[in-house]
Amino acid sequence: LDVSPRTLRRRCQEAFGYGPKTLDRILRFQRFLNLARQSTEPRLAGLAFEAGYSNQAHLTREVRRLSGFSPATVLRQLGA
Repeated sequence: LDVSPRTLRRRCQEAFGYGPKTLDRILRFQRFLNLARQSTEPRLAGLAFEAGYSNQAHLTREVRRLSGFSPATVLRQLGA
């Protein structure tokens, strides 16, 4: 990107209201949601891998932090 870390953080803060790491977490969570909607037989471990989480436990922690729900509850709400 040819910008300093401080500049990147400032620009993300201005554009999105939070820093680049938070943006990364939100985009990964959105990938999980999209994959869950498209999957005919969603398995948490497989969805975690495909969405970019390091493992199923990482997925569980992040989904709970961002949504307040467990991944299984999110899947039920999506009808997956």
